[in-house]
Amino acid sequence: MSLSERKMKILQAIINDYIATAEPVGSRTIAKKYNFGLSSATIRNEMSDLEEMGFIIQPHASAGRIPSDLGYRLYVDTLMQKAELQEREKNFLQGVVANNMNQIEYLMDETAKILSSLTNYTTIMSDPIVHSRTIKKIRFMALENNDVLVLVGTDGNMVKNHTMHLDAVPDDEELFRLSCIINDYLSGQSMEHVDERAINSLRAALPGWGQLINAVLKAVEKTTESLSPQFHLTGAKNMLAFPEFSDVEKAQKLIETLEEKDVMKNLMSVPPKEGQDVQIYIGNELGIDEMKDCSIITTHYKLSEHVTGTIGIVGPTRMNYSQVIAVLNGMVKNMEDTIAHLQQKNQPLRRQLTDSSRKKQTEQDS
Repeated sequence: MSLSERKMKILQAIINDYIATAEPVGSRTIAKKYNFGLSSATIRNEMSDLEEMGFIIQPHASAGRIPSDLGYRLYVDTLMQKAELQEREKNFLQGVVANNMNQIEYLMDETAKILSSLTNYTTIMSDPIVHSRTIKKIRFMALENNDVLVLVGTDGNMVKNHTMHLDAVPDDEELFRLSCIINDYLSGQSMEHVDERAINSLRAALPGWGQLINAVLKAVEKTTESLSPQFHLTGAKNMLAFPEFSDVEKAQKLIETLEEKDVMKNLMSVPPKEGQDVQIYIGNELGIDEMKDCSIITTHYKLSEHVTGTIGIVGPTRMNYSQVIAVLNGMVKNMEDTIAHLQQKNQPLRRQLTDSSRKKQTEQDS
């Protein structure tokens, strides 16, 4: 849906003003604040067209207009001007990263706090996760009532135990033999994507043991799920400062929703679109009724080739998108620049990052 240049300017003015004031914007306000060379009547007519097209809405009969989700979407995709961090902000972010890079867990906590403080919004941040995990070893232990304990060892010396029920459990000697054969085919396989050819070859090598093989694959799947990243919420109460959430019940429902782990996981686990480092989800695009007045901006950070994570900023739909994007990009750039500098000095950073991430996961599992 194309808009004339005049309509685009008026829409941008409405959004800029509403982001700054949280007050519905009228034609007189635009005529006074912006040098468009247009009368209030002309601006009012253009606003009526924009409302009919769905880009703005009128919250009350006597009020001005506010942007709709569609209006914000057009704004962030087309109209938004790129913001640049001030030099003091750049130096501040660089200092946060440089001072804490040798303490990865502390860096994550500090990063979340700093982003929440700089933007006055809510930060959701994932722990760095190690990709390309592989199966190291499968072991079995017979239990009572035809249950068997399947122990899945992964690279990094992490072990997960899963109890599976079989129609019949062989003796210990046979279980050991079977585990040796299974390891011949599965050891070194990716936890996330076990090669289908390896599975088919394993089934051919162990005819009659399909139920046990299925139990192993299920245990691997559960192990993968248990190793999924943990997410941390910082600054949830910042949302209470915005008039959109002045209603206590509405604000409480929002905070409860943000604190639900599954909600955070779903919001932060969307893979980046090709060619887009930053993802923006506005209002109803989130698909969560309690967050229909919110937007979230996410980006991914990379600590090494195999260690990455996600950062998200949640605010009202009238959030200062350009500022948030500038802060997020600035933080990620400083993290990656600092890492590159350390790698040039031949510090064993990759092992450090990987070990730190695995250590934290082990602590969470215990």
